[in-house]
Amino acid sequence: MKKGFDNKKYVEIQSKKIKEKINEFDKLYLEFGGKLFDDYHASRVLPGFEPDSKIKMLLELKNITEIIMCINAKDIERKKIRADYGITYDMEVLRLIDEFQNLGLSVNSVVITLYTGKESSKKFINQLEKRGVKTYVHTPTKGYPTDVDVIVSDEGYGANPYIKTTKKLVVVTAPGPSSGKLATCLSQLYHEYKKGVKAGYAKFETFPVWNLPLKHPVNVAYEAATADLKDVNMIDSFHLEKYGVTSVNYNRDLAVFPVLKAILHKIIGKDIYYSPTDMGVNMIGFCISDDEIIKKASRQEIIRRYYKSLCDYKIGEAEEDAYKRIRLLMNELEIDPLKERPVINVAREKSSLEDLPVIAMELNDGKIITGKKTEILSPASSLILNAIKEINNIPDDVDLLSKSVLEPILRLKPLSNHSSKSLNLEEVLITLSICSVTNPIINKAIKNLNKLSGLEAHASFMVYNGDLNTLKRLNINLTCDSVFYSNNLYMSD
Repeated sequence: MKKGFDNKKYVEIQSKKIKEKINEFDKLYLEFGGKLFDDYHASRVLPGFEPDSKIKMLLELKNITEIIMCINAKDIERKKIRADYGITYDMEVLRLIDEFQNLGLSVNSVVITLYTGKESSKKFINQLEKRGVKTYVHTPTKGYPTDVDVIVSDEGYGANPYIKTTKKLVVVTAPGPSSGKLATCLSQLYHEYKKGVKAGYAKFETFPVWNLPLKHPVNVAYEAATADLKDVNMIDSFHLEKYGVTSVNYNRDLAVFPVLKAILHKIIGKDIYYSPTDMGVNMIGFCISDDEIIKKASRQEIIRRYYKSLCDYKIGEAEEDAYKRIRLLMNELEIDPLKERPVINVAREKSSLEDLPVIAMELNDGKIITGKKTEILSPASSLILNAIKEINNIPDDVDLLSKSVLEPILRLKPLSNHSSKSLNLEEVLITLSICSVTNPIINKAIKNLNKLSGLEAHASFMVYNGDLNTLKRLNINLTCDSVFYSNNLYMSD
């Protein structure tokens, strides 16, 4: 994979920027948007960006850092799912706490925002407290968003409990957007200033990239990724008016800024920011080393988001306007998926010819291989076995799966919860691992699985959870046609 992003430079200058902001205050509350761990969107649109770069940067500051996690009570109640992991937001909070603590980062507490006393939220609070995690609840802020005098009073932010923090940098993060991070930061600022502590606020949001053009593919890819939220990138008019400098932000931040500016002035006693761009500390735009590589990668991401939105609409998990919005973005950049993503036509043509579900994948040398459904293998399983043979120069007639290992697994398959009788990709990889004990060729092949990372693939059907999650873990960039695998209403593979 060609790199267009300098990750080492990013970690260095991002840490420096945050340190500079910390030094402006007695204590800094840093609202951390996006993903601290596993930011695969960033790594896809910025080849060379390492998915855990932001957490590495934070580890540079861990001696002065503690973390507050926020989760919206409504997301607990409706069991909102984090799409990349397939787990609910409340479970993601638990996962993140484990990740932070394993790295030696101090987790102060969890805040349940917009709390109304629903039973599901109470159960989650009880679960946290039983595990020794300090938990706070914030109810809807009285007067928000219009009555600043009430918001910044004991009836507004003052009604929330004060969270005692001891470190100079307090990172406020969450499992996803609209989790109440900003309100938690401002509530803490209100309490800090009442206690005589000169605390500050800043925002670390990776996308859109403020110092790239409005219609740069990186920024358009962010719009595509948030099409369901109806986010729209815009020129920061406040920044342009104040400084005469063009910068990019998005509609929600621009809409809320006049209120936020008034609230901060009321709490602190003066203006400290004159635009949404002022509040940010993101330095990612300064670390692009090859813009052409970045543009090409971002155009691929827009295509991927388009096909995902089509599938989400097909299964009833998204509105029609989401994929239509992305299609408009593609039209603006003159993106033709069939020309820019050759695996689409290959998968469709082979599927039509064979009358079977097919996945096609492009290798690093440009060769496209395919995998189709067989009597015992899912299309994803066939694809990965074929890919293993290709990248390891194993003859096509060599059976990678030993019959002596395969037969008992196939006998047990009907006892599983899966509706399909074919072996899914995870089962095939486990079988390969067993076979590798006695077969050095397979052992070497498994070690080369990392060569599949970052490859582009397309399925002539919608790949379901089992194979989809395994392909994600292999870091294969998959798109799918919005076609059901079969007529069965329940599909577990």
